Amino acid sequence: MRRLSRRAFTAAALSTLVTAGDAGALARRATAGEMRGMWLATVFRRDWPSRAGLPAAAQRAELRAHLDNAVRRRLNTVFFQVRPSADALWPSPYEPWSQFLTGTQGQDPGWDPLGAAIEEAHARGLELHAWFNPYRVASHTDLSLLAPGHPARRNPDWVVPYGGKLYYNPGLPQVRLFVEAAILDAVRRYPVDGVHFDDYFYPYPVEGDVFDDDRAYAAYGGGFADRAAWRRHNIDLLVQETAARIRTLRPAARFGISPFGVWRNATTDPTGSATRAGVQTYDDLYADTRKWVRSGWLDYICPQIYWNIGFPAADYAALVPWWASVTRGTRAELYIGEALYKAGDPAQPAAWRDPAELSRHLTLAGRYPQVRGHVFFAAKEVGADPAGAMARVVADHYRQSAPPPR
Repeated sequence: MRRLSRRAFTAAALSTLVTAGDAGALARRATAGEMRGMWLATVFRRDWPSRAGLPAAAQRAELRAHLDNAVRRRLNTVFFQVRPSADALWPSPYEPWSQFLTGTQGQDPGWDPLGAAIEEAHARGLELHAWFNPYRVASHTDLSLLAPGHPARRNPDWVVPYGGKLYYNPGLPQVRLFVEAAILDAVRRYPVDGVHFDDYFYPYPVEGDVFDDDRAYAAYGGGFADRAAWRRHNIDLLVQETAARIRTLRPAARFGISPFGVWRNATTDPTGSATRAGVQTYDDLYADTRKWVRSGWLDYICPQIYWNIGFPAADYAALVPWWASVTRGTRAELYIGEALYKAGDPAQPAAWRDPAELSRHLTLAGRYPQVRGHVFFAAKEVGADPAGAMARVVADHYRQSAPPPR
């Protein structure tokens, strides 16, 4: 099909393209592969399990139901959150069992969710990417509430309270090495198809609070232009070292990250996107996502472009081509993170009340060859689909099954 200008991507034009269909493009994706993923979030039991303390058999049945929903929607990959808060959904020698399983951190749930999820996913023809949050420790600031023997309790100098929560300090080399070891334990022991980080590195800014890393900066920040450059270096090291160790331990596993969708606004940096976002990953989370792609550290990047087409501060139609330009000529594949959870929500801009909004996203993104697929947040909405947006995506774009990209 001919490439359309950005101006041509009106809602009406996109709807017409979807309705008319592109059998050739659908057939090519069905054979060449594309990412069709969903995030399955366990932090605060967002998607799974439905409540704390369910018997192991009930937890496993709920997990199977989520995987069955992925198959029913003709998805091919599940991003399963297995380290939501410095804890584990497998029998880790480094960190306690997650409280989100039993309600008590450190309590054995009586089964191995990560091992079972891989087995069940593969039995259904799905890939399973293990999703890790590197630095979040707790949603409170009281170390005594953590499980006895928790690494943060044993090493309180590793932890920074900020915004009413606890975080590991990314500026400490011993923290970085510990985090990598805790993550790579799962990579070493399980046949995961991928390793996945989300958008949390240094924490999102909290007005009126300061992330107190003065002592770490004094000890390790020499030689950097300023604290921001040092912080970015700390996160660079985590990404670069994790990538290298995954390729040694499990070469077939892909390593990717799903950052906040705006690297930098063009008003801040002329190489940034035509956006006016209040958060910029480079400046606020100290995550130089563009550098990671261009340095060859990532197998894929999946920016969370959680805004509608035409949204003034961060237009989906502006961000997709920007990310396509970032990944062009690199080894990193580009997947787009989609805000399925916003569909039908009356608190969101009016565009999200149209069940066709997400389908239009896929049509627009399909004009850019660098885009190799989409990942939907999150599993609960993939199954329930209260607004019918997921069903519309399937009808318009996923008429046939497709393998993930290789």
